[in-house]
Amino acid sequence: MFLEQNKKMNMGEFNRLYEMVFPILFRVAYRIAGSEEAAEDLCQEAFFRLHEKNMVFPGPDDAKYWLIRVVKNAALNYAKRKERERRAYQRAFKEDTRKVETGEGDYIREETRLEMQEALDKLPENLRAVLVLKEYAELNYKEIGRTLGISEGNVKVRVFRARERLAGLIAKDGSYVS
Repeated sequence: MFLEQNKKMNMGEFNRLYEMVFPILFRVAYRIAGSEEAAEDLCQEAFFRLHEKNMVFPGPDDAKYWLIRVVKNAALNYAKRKERERRAYQRAFKEDTRKVETGEGDYIREETRLEMQEALDKLPENLRAVLVLKEYAELNYKEIGRTLGISEGNVKVRVFRARERLAGLIAKDGSYVS
């Protein structure tokens, strides 16, 4: 599929890659950015960059890992930018950021999601990245290692440490996550 270095990817190959990788990219982007619209935009931008640059890879897995890295980095940049914007708006307008929910179930789900996101945000980047790729992108240890450029054993250690820290943070805050 991607073997000839001087050959551009045809539309059939591009469409197969898109169908195979988009769901993974979307889960990663959504988990980091926290917005479906932003996640879709970030994924589309990654595929646009792939097509625009006429990138050629030895195999489909290499393209997949490159796209995951691009989306992960773009989503992290998006999340940082949104946080800076939020703080600027709060300072400028002194807005109340609390949301009023209707319905007890919706409220509990949203609170649980926020508590989990806060706990994830407290993790160091190296631990948070492996956990997001493992749990939300549903990549295996080998794929995570290739994506992040670390050994499979290091991925296993980081996932274990991330889960332990996350459990400790949730327990420390007295949260209950279902």
